[in-house]
Amino acid sequence: MTRVVVVGDLMTDAVARARYALARASDTPAIVTMHGGGSGANIASWLAVEGAEVAFIGRRGADITGRNRDMELMGYGVDARLVMDPERPTGTCVVLVTHKGERTMLSDPGANAALSPEDLPRDLFNGSGHLHLSGYTLINEGSRDAGLAALDMAHHSGMSISVDCASSAPLERTGAEPFLEWTSGAKLLFANIDQAKVLTGRDDPEAAAKVLTAWFPQVVIKMNTEGALWFGNGRPEPVRAAAEPVDRIVDGTGAGDAFSAGFLPPWLAGKPPAEALGSGCSLAAKAIVHLGARPRL
Repeated sequence: MTRVVVVGDLMTDAVARARYALARASDTPAIVTMHGGGSGANIASWLAVEGAEVAFIGRRGADITGRNRDMELMGYGVDARLVMDPERPTGTCVVLVTHKGERTMLSDPGANAALSPEDLPRDLFNGSGHLHLSGYTLINEGSRDAGLAALDMAHHSGMSISVDCASSAPLERTGAEPFLEWTSGAKLLFANIDQAKVLTGRDDPEAAAKVLTAWFPQVVIKMNTEGALWFGNGRPEPVRAAAEPVDRIVDGTGAGDAFSAGFLPPWLAGKPPAEALGSGCSLAAKAIVHLGARPRL
């Protein structure tokens, strides 16, 4: 089995799920939970729980939340290579979930913003592995050099590479052209509909995927309740998979990360795109009936 090396963000998520419509400038009853988050750490956790060999490279604060996140990752079976930042706290994200399920995130990257090329363990970069890079690492100016260094090291060591687009608003602020230039050596790009639109200007996910194959040999578009599609350079039509039905949605935070973690192992094993998409949709469905962005053991 191919070892996956994930470089990315480690966060503590404070999730507030409103029970009613938000009463602006007043109080709204909500269910508030605290748990591990960060796109990179979420993907690493789901990969490990599903049986993959995975290492996660990131940065945490010298605080109790950082220690908890570190132990949590190890508990899932992740080879956690976390550098302790003596000055910055562990990253935190406040996730506001409306009574209709719409999510708005307020992020403080904390120690993530100080990830540097020197934090990347050289022993993890070899031709037998796969690098998955969280787009947040590139979008954040403070960690961008580390993200670029990881891509360069993976390329020169012969690793396959996948990249996730992170989030549409910060991606738009960064700009499509720089992001595409930084990541053009990757073999696989993950994006949702909004992120694909930022990168291509196309509303239709199939049209956006076709445009993106000018930079990436393979593209996966995550389409929420409509499932996902895969498009390969040179293929006439995309491959689609329907989302799996769920009885209830507890929290959709991190479902896209779970999808990526479900897709990668069969894809790395050379399985057909339809099988990898199905695996991704299955794990995404599992994620949204859990409380929080990561699996519960």
